[in-house]
Amino acid sequence: MKTKPFAMSPVIFIMGLVSLFTDLSGQMIVPILPLYLTTVLHVQMGTLGVIEGIAESTASLLKLFSGWMTDRIGKRKLLMVIGYGLSNLVKPFFALSASWGQVLVIRFADRFGKGIRVSPRDALLADLTTKEERGKAFGFRRAMDALGAALGPLCAFGILAIYEGNYRLVFLASIIPGAIAILLLIFFLKEKSDSQPHKPRELPKIRFKQMDRKFIWFSLIITLFTLGNFSDAFLALRAQDVGMQISLIPLAFFTFNLISSLFSMPVGALSDRIGRRPILITGLFIFAFIYFGFGFANHVAWIWVLFILYGFYYAFTEGIQKAYIADIVPEGQRGTAMGTFNALTGLAALPASVMAGFLWQAFGPAVAFGASGVIALVCALLLILIRI
Repeated sequence: MKTKPFAMSPVIFIMGLVSLFTDLSGQMIVPILPLYLTTVLHVQMGTLGVIEGIAESTASLLKLFSGWMTDRIGKRKLLMVIGYGLSNLVKPFFALSASWGQVLVIRFADRFGKGIRVSPRDALLADLTTKEERGKAFGFRRAMDALGAALGPLCAFGILAIYEGNYRLVFLASIIPGAIAILLLIFFLKEKSDSQPHKPRELPKIRFKQMDRKFIWFSLIITLFTLGNFSDAFLALRAQDVGMQISLIPLAFFTFNLISSLFSMPVGALSDRIGRRPILITGLFIFAFIYFGFGFANHVAWIWVLFILYGFYYAFTEGIQKAYIADIVPEGQRGTAMGTFNALTGLAALPASVMAGFLWQAFGPAVAFGASGVIALVCALLLILIRI
């Protein structure tokens, strides 16, 4: 059956715009939040790891629930509106925070919203595409996501350059792109009306019964990789540790997200032609090299190089993972499958960030980043050896 090109679908285009403005809002905050915590609120490195880990992992179970729910009701948009709405509305409250406990609550609410929206969004995108164009479509959404993530740090840099050290002003300014994202989603995203609800009789569980063998192995390997893929907040702190000026750190994040935006769609299209596995394996090797580099870097110039390469890692992995899952899971089960995958990898984020925080605090950054690099190499070899 002939399908019209994904680029002609207004739903996919609007999804891309929503991702762009949401990440623009979020990435105005991400590069400076760890600096705000450590320099203004005087939070220890281990506590930062706990905050980031809890924020990511406790909301991860919602990715499973929302995936199951979106399959059950056959609707994607409602959960997306709730999730995007919550995330974008709570971010400005960072400006009112005066303790790490308050930051944890706001960060959790933000990730809570992400837990609700991600699985329905991924399932909707999978439903709208065929296997032959799916890599390019997921790459397009990822490119828009990364473009927003590039513009966010650039906006933060501009604000901090004019109002030096005024982190709270950055937090408040993030409400503008967040509000645009919510309005686009509510008024311009039209969900297809012919989707048939899939109604499982059981409550959602993280389990692999009746799931494809490829999905099982892939989920387990990427979950293992996530145990070493700790929060990007540590990259900002490492850049500062090596000697990068605080005002330039948002520009480093702008750089890697710009690279990711430029290459996500071409790499996705390449995966449509040569397959997802070789692209993902390459991405894991790139990640290992980057993290070894961050661990042993002793000059700011190397930090810039590593941030550039980090953009390639994102282009080679983020959208490709979801496209691969969509390839091997039937349409009526994609929400649950995406939710299961997102929940497993999200839950692994807690020990990842906690481990990184305490390894850094106890043994230094070389050990923290080196351990992550080793885990990435192991996972790359597993993808090579296990034919999935």
